[in-house]
Amino acid sequence: MSRDGKIIVYAAGTWDMFHVGHLNILRSAKALGDFLVVGVSTDELILEYKGHHPLLSYEDRAAVVAACRYVDAVVPQRTLEKDEQLKKLDVDILVVGDDWWERKVRGHSFMIENGRRVVYLPYTEGRSSTQLRQALERFYQEQKALNGKAASILKRKAE
Repeated sequence: MSRDGKIIVYAAGTWDMFHVGHLNILRSAKALGDFLVVGVSTDELILEYKGHHPLLSYEDRAAVVAACRYVDAVVPQRTLEKDEQLKKLDVDILVVGDDWWERKVRGHSFMIENGRRVVYLPYTEGRSSTQLRQALERFYQEQKALNGKAASILKRKAE
């Protein structure tokens, strides 16, 4: 990655079912520097730390993130340990959603030891891929129930 005196910002995430909360993070991250690199968690990493597969493949999630106008580069995030990635990319600012504050993002040691910044951006309340998954499940169950009722009504009418 070429520096050319640019401030490099790094944000990592799952980016599954891209939503306005993701957009807010990327827009705010880009405003902090000149070059925004986004780490997209691999499918294997998501399965390891979330215990389930993402709805969209790594390739699809990376393509969606790369298409965002605020993003300058996309790289795979293969581990929650970010130090090596941050060092390799020579990152000036690590951006993290403030919902990770309690979990103490891995990568702080590189940033702190090298006088670099860690910025916690506000979580977009009511917007998360987990909430979208839950809403999709509820919708699916409701539709299934409605279809069952409709089928029994049609059956009665046919009799």
